[in-house]
Amino acid sequence: MSRLKVRASKANGRVIEITPESAGWTYVGFSLVRLAPEESFADTTKDREVCLVLVSGIAAVDAAGQDFGALGERMDPFSGKPWSVYVPAGSDFRVRAKTPVELAVCSAPAKAGSHAARVIRPDGLRQTTRGVGTNTRYVTDILPESDVEADSLLVVEVITPGGHTSSYPPHKHDTDNLPDESYLEETYYHRINPPQGFAFQRVYTDADGSGHRELDEVMTLEDGDVTMVPKGYHPCAATYGYDLYYLNVMAGPKRTWKFHNAPEHAWLLSKPA
Repeated sequence: MSRLKVRASKANGRVIEITPESAGWTYVGFSLVRLAPEESFADTTKDREVCLVLVSGIAAVDAAGQDFGALGERMDPFSGKPWSVYVPAGSDFRVRAKTPVELAVCSAPAKAGSHAARVIRPDGLRQTTRGVGTNTRYVTDILPESDVEADSLLVVEVITPGGHTSSYPPHKHDTDNLPDESYLEETYYHRINPPQGFAFQRVYTDADGSGHRELDEVMTLEDGDVTMVPKGYHPCAATYGYDLYYLNVMAGPKRTWKFHNAPEHAWLLSKPA
């Protein structure tokens, strides 16, 4: 299996844990937690801010000394917008499941006291359509760049219909060269509907003069897989008949998403639908 792909176990509890140390990078952390009804998960954010995303299910959440009550409504990530909770650095949080729950714990470095804990409601989330033709996909901003109440994290959901491409034309954000490009590490948490399907993702860097690429991996993605993107371009393709959901977590030295399109594929941006 690719070193960039992490597969969830079938158990409950924390079934995926990606830390900066395990990934070999600096900023992004991602965990996936599955809970049966009445099971709980508790942790502390330490020197990181956290965005708790209810991928599916309903749970009671308290964080930073606040009881936010029962949150969530969708039972799968393909059925509406998510409920989420922002938890600042230096805080404790606890999630207790009311139904079966799949919880994403997205984290990045932050300063304690910078922001307050808060619920991110689905009715306040911007949802947009990106791309044309079979490059069309549907984007929901959970913690976007325009939300100033965060230090490092950028969090977004995308649904790509079966037979469509996404994160395409290929783009990258691995160079700290603002205003043209920002350095952002990234994880993709993939779900597939129906779940027996599969999708593909390629992560690759530009070729040098001899045609060699420092990184070039193509992964077959099944329901519940996570892809790590430390650098390079990272397009996805959903196979016919199977819709692809992914939750993106990004963070870097500056909280802005400025990307560079692969020049050989940039002509696709002007291609008619």
